[in-house]
Amino acid sequence: MSIHAPLTDALRPGFMAAYLESLALVERLHRLLLDVIKDEFERVGELEINSVQALLLFNIGDNEVTAGELKTRGYYQGSNVSYNLKKLVELGFMHHQRSEIDRRSVRVRLTEKGRRVRATITELFLRHAEGMEAHGILGINGIEDINASLKRMERYWADQIRYIY
Repeated sequence: MSIHAPLTDALRPGFMAAYLESLALVERLHRLLLDVIKDEFERVGELEINSVQALLLFNIGDNEVTAGELKTRGYYQGSNVSYNLKKLVELGFMHHQRSEIDRRSVRVRLTEKGRRVRATITELFLRHAEGMEAHGILGINGIEDINASLKRMERYWADQIRYIY
């Protein structure tokens, strides 16, 4: 018996069950992605940062951003991003500089050390993409279908937050 049994007894039980399975998959995939990154960093001997911090460096890339911009882009939650940015600056993976216009705002960008971490993750993702395609796990059509569905779900959830009141 599923832990979601009372929920799946609702109006469209087949759809509800599939929706709950999708939610669980999104959660598991995110945690698994962090584990994959952690495993790669252990393999290459990069033990100074955690997988969340490494993914943050990857997502910042060549941009110069504020913590607020990372939050508004939907990458990270408030206190989480502030803590990790501070830690990455302390460890030398990022530069930080106060904005000339708004002294409360701090802009960050990757150092050479941070760019090396980003390159490691880029290589990991490239190997995975090539492996999935080569082994027939996912082709371009499949990944495009998944992305389109996830984007529609993202838009729906975002609309729920904006128009809830």
